[in-house]
Order: sequence, then structure tokens, then C-alpha cells
Amino acid sequence: MRTPSTLVEAIEQLPSDPSRGFLFITTEREEHFYSWERLRDEALRRASWLRAMGIEKGERLGLVCPENRDFVLTFLGGVMAGVVPVPIFPGASFKASGHYLDGLEHILRAARASALACQARNHELIAPLLERPTMKGVRLIVTERDFGEKAPPFTPPSIHPEDLCFLQFTSGSTSQPKGVMIRHRNLIANTTAFLGPFGIARRAEDLGLSWLPLYHDMGLIGFVLGTIVTDLPVVLFQTSTFVRAPRLWVELITRFRATITYAPNFAYDLVTNRVTERDLANLDLSSLRVAGCGAEPIRAKTLRAFAEKFERCGFNPNALLPSYGMAESCLAITFHQRGTPMLVDRVDPQAMKRGEAIPSDDPHAIEFVSCGVPFPNHEVRIVNEKGEPLPERKVGEIIVRGPSVNDGYFENPEATRETFREGWLYTGDLGYIVNGNLYVCGRIKDLIIINGANHYPQDIEWVISDIDGVRRGNVVAFSTMRDGVEQLVIAAEANSQDAERLRIAIREAVQEHFGLNPFYVAICPVGSLPKTSSGKAQRRKTKALWEEGALPEHLPRT
Repeated sequence: MRTPSTLVEAIEQLPSDPSRGFLFITTEREEHFYSWERLRDEALRRASWLRAMGIEKGERLGLVCPENRDFVLTFLGGVMAGVVPVPIFPGASFKASGHYLDGLEHILRAARASALACQARNHELIAPLLERPTMKGVRLIVTERDFGEKAPPFTPPSIHPEDLCFLQFTSGSTSQPKGVMIRHRNLIANTTAFLGPFGIARRAEDLGLSWLPLYHDMGLIGFVLGTIVTDLPVVLFQTSTFVRAPRLWVELITRFRATITYAPNFAYDLVTNRVTERDLANLDLSSLRVAGCGAEPIRAKTLRAFAEKFERCGFNPNALLPSYGMAESCLAITFHQRGTPMLVDRVDPQAMKRGEAIPSDDPHAIEFVSCGVPFPNHEVRIVNEKGEPLPERKVGEIIVRGPSVNDGYFENPEATRETFREGWLYTGDLGYIVNGNLYVCGRIKDLIIINGANHYPQDIEWVISDIDGVRRGNVVAFSTMRDGVEQLVIAAEANSQDAERLRIAIREAVQEHFGLNPFYVAICPVGSLPKTSSGKAQRRKTKALWEEGALPEHLPRT
């Protein structure tokens, strides 16, 4: 199959083999298989209805479809009609509907969307949004109701590599979400890179399996769009199903003999802890040749624990594939070398405070996992505040350039100028390079500087997450100014009965590992710390809530 120039061309040239395509598993565990031919036909039918509704090429279509099947078919229908899909987090309860609708309104306004597609199951939640004055003229499409059986007459528009394929709104972990403009040429460049010989190296017999949310780039590009571009069949099950039953992830890998899967660090930690000894007897992970990890800081301890737990199930530790990426470069930027042992760099914590990654064998050394090297025709640099390149083992900002890098945020010239400079994407992430391998340390805006020393919040958060009683992965470390001095604040989720003990334990752990005395330790109710729709900690929002006195917490007894 020759390399397509657009996603539409990729869809059109997929083979007619009835055994290849997507298997959707619903929240009710029903299975729906769509061969590539059936997928193409259904996308064309939905494209014809979108154009019949008066939605023209280039107009934006918001997508809040909870079920993967409806999301994928409507997304592809939009693309084939030349309409620009805008994936949006679909999950919210009626209790939190006001806040959710505010965020949805922001994205639809920023995208200047003409229409919003939902399903019957979330129509009642979404409908009040269209009554707001700012939403005047936005058409609400209920997929089960408005896409009729018989397709209206339709002439597909010409789609070019420079055309917008879709808008990927950033998760907003440090700012308001912004619409990344992903053009067809960017998408093709990135997907053929990370699924090509220097990435996953897609094979004819490969089968992907994913529970990742499709409104996020790793799920959407990694397991839907990229797999269409390269003819890679996939099993897709619901994110909500994984959250309720994490072990289903490894059970489905066993059942379908999946070869490729991917997840953030927290998911590997979760499934390692949730799978019991009895479960292990029925699992076989020997088929996995790629178990990718990305989208959030990668912890060596987590991946080692996963490999050790599932070694008896045939899991090959060399299948672990740490990587680094972001929406502004479509998805992937660097990949660890496939099929080789994970690289872990142990560095001196004192030197890291000065921005130097000096190797160390000390028991308290900080571990960083290599995220690998950039793809061919792509380049990664580490630079200082002036944009000047730094040598190996010097920590600075990660910048990227290449054909995967997009050319800005939709109708947001100020943010575009700040992030995209002279052909380089300034990621806002901190990292260093050793022997060509990239090690990611954290976010520039989250960096904690106390007494002139740099501290990376995720390092502090990881140590606290290991304390018994703290809800793992639900810790936020940030700094605040008090009388002109930067001070450390910790917020951690836990049960109220553990609060007093944990305030002491957290202070002792931070003092022991980092030589810091926290200014304040907040023990918060489970589920109260703010996160993005993709599950990342919102440090700036947590900080703002704490400084306003609005952060929920189990207060000390008086």
C-alpha cells in the first residue's frame, strides 16, 4: 500500500479484506465489527448527511459522543465531508454539568463550531448548552436520530494535504485549552513515522488493542487514525470500562492475542495493583511485542513492577516502549528503540537542582526513563532561556521541529507566537539528552525553585504517592510566595481518618528525600483534586484553589 497524502485517501485505499478493521466493544460488552469496507461506507453515509444539513467544507463540528463506535464513524464522516471534527471530552454527570458545559462552551467558541454531535445517551445533558446566547447558530446533531438510513446525494469534496484534518484541543493542564491545527500532511507524517520502521514497525499480523479515550491524541491518532493510515486492525473498548475493571485490559490482550497496546504510567500502576494472583493463572501476554507508555511522566519503578508481575504470563520486558509526544506535534516525538531493554538514568538530586543530570549510584538518586530518539526528518534540541543549544546532561527546554509539527493554534495568534518560533515547537517541557536519548524532567511553568535550587514537582509527587494511605497518583506539589519567599505546598488525596498521620509522614518523606520543609500539607478528600479531561494533574488550578482558600481538605482537628 503506497503512502497516502491525506486521511481521506488512506480511507479510500484500505483493502477490502473482510477480516481487517475495527472491533468496537461497548460499555455493555457488546461487540460490533466494522471491516474497512463497512467503515468506509458508513463514514460516507454520515458525510452525506452532514453536507445535507448545510455544514460546509472547513466548518468545525464538535464531537461529544461517549461510545467509541459512534465517535469514530462520525469523526470519519466529518473528514470525508471536508468538515473539521473537534473531539471533546464527553463524560460528565448532571451534578457537575454546569462546570462541564462551561468548558464545552469555551471549546466550541474557540473553534467557532457550526455544529455539535452527541448521542441520545448524553443529549439531555448537552441540550441546555444550546440555549446560551453565545451558542446561537450552533446546530445540535443527535447521531441516532439525525443520520438517516438512506444517504442523500453527495459529491465528496477534494481534500488536500494542506487542509485542516481536525482540531485537537490541548488538555489544559497549565492553561486554557487551545485548538491545535492538525493538517492532513502533519497527520500522515507523524503516523507513518511512529508506525514505521523506526517506530513500532507495523507488521501485517499486528493487532492493536486500546481503551484510551478518543478525544485525546494518544487514543485517537495512535489507535484510530494511524491504524487506518497503515492498515492495522484494532480492538477498541471503552475508557469507562477500563476504569471500572482495569484487569479487562490484560484479559482482552490474552483473548485476542494483541501485539500492540499503549497507556499512560498510571494505568500500568493500576493494573499491576488490581490483578490478583488468581487472575495471573488465566493470563497470557506473550503476544505483546509493544507495550507503549507516554502522555504523562514515566516512572521506572512502575514499569519494572508491571514487567515483574506479568513475567510469569509470558510478558517480555523488552516490549516496554517509553515515548514522548504532544498534540502540537500530532502525537509522537521520540520513541525508545523497539525490542530493547528500557534505559534508566540515575542522577544526583543535588546536581539536578542546578540543572545538571550527573550520574549517581546513591540510594537517593533520581531515576529518569529514556523516551528514546526522534524519528527521521525530525529534530529535538535542549535549549536555555535564550534559545541557545545546551550540551548533554544539561537541563533545559525541549524544542522540536519536523513535518509532524503543526503550524499553530486555531485563531490564537498570541499563543501561536509564544509556542511556534522560527520553525521550532517550544514544548514548555524540561529535559536533557544523553547519547541522543531524551529524558523528560517536567514542565517549565511547574518548576519549583526554593533557595535557588530547582525541584521537579513530579519527583516530589512520586515519593509521596508511595506513602501508605495516600491515593497513588493523586498528589500535587507546587510553590507559593509568602513574604517574598517561595514555599512548598503539598496537596494529597486520602481518607479523613488518615489525615493527621499523613501530614506528618509527608513532611518527613519530603525532608528525607529533598531536604525541604513543606510550608503546608493539605490532605484532600478522594476525587477532589482538579484534573484535565485526560487525567493529568492541574497544578496551576490546584494552586489557585489553595491560594483562594477553596481547595477541599480534611482540616486538622482542633
